[in-house]
Amino acid sequence: MRILNRLLPHPLLTLLLTVIWQLLVNRFSLNSLLFGFFLGLLIPFVTQPYWPNRPKLKSPLRLAGYVLLVFWDIVVANIIVARIILFMPNSKRQPAWVEVPLDIRTPEAIAILGGTITMTPGTLTADISADGHYLLVHCLHAPDTAAVRDDIKSRYETRLKEIFE
Repeated sequence: MRILNRLLPHPLLTLLLTVIWQLLVNRFSLNSLLFGFFLGLLIPFVTQPYWPNRPKLKSPLRLAGYVLLVFWDIVVANIIVARIILFMPNSKRQPAWVEVPLDIRTPEAIAILGGTITMTPGTLTADISADGHYLLVHCLHAPDTAAVRDDIKSRYETRLKEIFE
């Protein structure tokens, strides 16, 4: 098992890099698959010394569910933002800054949460507190900032806590 860990230090990253290479080539062939797999082995192996404390996923299947949830939320938020921009007058928009207190402490989980908020149209992670206990989020339209905060915590943070901690 130890030899396998040295050869495949990040198996999920290896798989992801192989798939990304196939998407970049935009054509399936055995050569491109093998080269993508080679890159998927080489890049994590070469960068392994820079990841001394790599994160451990407690539940990789929950990560897949989280990704699907984020994709769904991005689609729904696109529709909501389009409606706000097209049909809501500027005078009725209520942009707001929301402080989101964090229960998660894993840097990777905090980074994923910040990225998720930023990728979802209508919201943007603007800052993280120096102690890593708060995110500052800007919302395009947030009449109830407490509801936005609670939604982020219940929809994303609790899932990330289950995945990483």
